[in-house]
Amino acid sequence: MASSGLKHKLEADVEIEASPEKFHDLFCNRPHKLHHTCTDKVQGCELLEGEFGTVGSKICWSYFHDGKYRKAKQVIEAIDPEKNSITFKMLEGDLMEEYKTFVITIQASPKKQGEGSVVHWHLDYEMLHEQIDHPETLLQFFREISAAMDSHLIRGF
Repeated sequence: MASSGLKHKLEADVEIEASPEKFHDLFCNRPHKLHHTCTDKVQGCELLEGEFGTVGSKICWSYFHDGKYRKAKQVIEAIDPEKNSITFKMLEGDLMEEYKTFVITIQASPKKQGEGSVVHWHLDYEMLHEQIDHPETLLQFFREISAAMDSHLIRGF
């Protein structure tokens, strides 16, 4: 975990069997279908403005984390189809009660050996004050979502 004052970064890699393109496509172009892969964690993704898979579009996630139903309104800040990468910037929601800024970048890359992918989760955030916990349980939540997505993607979802 890198840090500077109240600004911090958390990162994690998750190995999956699905291709980087399939993983990226689901998160980028079909996030409203994600809840089918992990109904216990994600209840939905609503398009608020723009189009799925387009920079500047606004979406709202409904999810269950740390024993509570939560919401996260985000804007798609960047998409790089060649690198299978997407970046979401938090606008409103439960996380903004503890963090001044929160940016999530997800990149799926081919494994160096064999088939499948490595999904890299990168969280950049600034806490409102020093007593706020680092979002390590959220990073674990994203690891679990990646695994659930993988099991559906390799079955042709």
